[in-house]
Amino acid sequence: MSESTPVIEARGISKYFGAVTALEEVNLRLMKGEVLGVVGDNGAGKSTLMKVLAGLYPPNKGELLIQGQPTQLHSPRDARDRGIEMVYQDLALADNMRIHENIFLGRELTRKTLGFIPLVDHKANAVRAQGHLDKLRIQVKSVHQRVEELSGGQRQAVAVARATAFDAQVVIMDEPTAALAIKEVRKVLDLIKDLRNHGIGVILISHRLDDVFYVSDRIMVLFHGRNFAEAPLSKTDRNEVIGWIMGNKSQETVPASMDVN
Repeated sequence: MSESTPVIEARGISKYFGAVTALEEVNLRLMKGEVLGVVGDNGAGKSTLMKVLAGLYPPNKGELLIQGQPTQLHSPRDARDRGIEMVYQDLALADNMRIHENIFLGRELTRKTLGFIPLVDHKANAVRAQGHLDKLRIQVKSVHQRVEELSGGQRQAVAVARATAFDAQVVIMDEPTAALAIKEVRKVLDLIKDLRNHGIGVILISHRLDDVFYVSDRIMVLFHGRNFAEAPLSKTDRNEVIGWIMGNKSQETVPASMDVN
C-alpha cells in the first residue's frame, strides 16, 4: 500500500432503516497515522457511519475499501480481522476481570497441559499486557488490577489498549472523553496522539470541539446523513465548524452564546 492510499475509505455509503434515510452517499477517507474528527448534531449519521465501518451494519449502497482493496464486512469480526477496531462509548469492559484479562479477552495466549489440553496462560498474558501498556505509555498500578477499581480515564485507556493489542490499523472512538473528569480528558487525548505516532489511524467522534481541535489533523462534518464540510484543522476554526454543524456554510459569525462542548 502506498503512502497516498487511505487505510480505510468509504465511497457513496447509504444506509436506510425502513423509510428512514440514516446516510446518503457519504464519503470518508482516513490515512495511516491520521486522526480524523467526525462531528455533527444528534441524528447527523455519525454513529451509523461508524457502525458501517466497524462491520455492524451492512450498507445499502456504496463501497468500502481497506488499504485500497474493495471489502465487504459482514460482522465486527470481519472488521477486526482487517485491522479495524471500535471503542464504544460504554467501553464494554468486564469490570470483575483484571486488566490483562480484558486486554486479551477472547484472544488469550494459551499453553498445553498434559500435552494437548489448552489452558489460558495468565502469566504470559500479564507480561504481554504490561509490554503493550508500556508501549502506549499507559500507567496503571498493576495489570492484575480489576477494571472496577480504575478511574474513568484508566478504563478508557484499557479499552484502547485492548483495541490495539492485535495490530489494529484503524481505531474508531465514540465520544471517548464524554464521561471523564477534566483532569483525565487530556490523558486520553494524548493517548490518541500516541496512537497516531504508532502509525494507527484514528476516527474520533466527539461533541467536544476542544478535543477535536486538540488532537485531530482533519475534520469532517455530517449534516442530515450527508457530507456537509471537510477541512484540515489548520484551514478552519471553531466558529466555522459550529456553523457547519448547524448547516451553515456562510462566513457569518456564530453567536457567542452558541457553544458545543
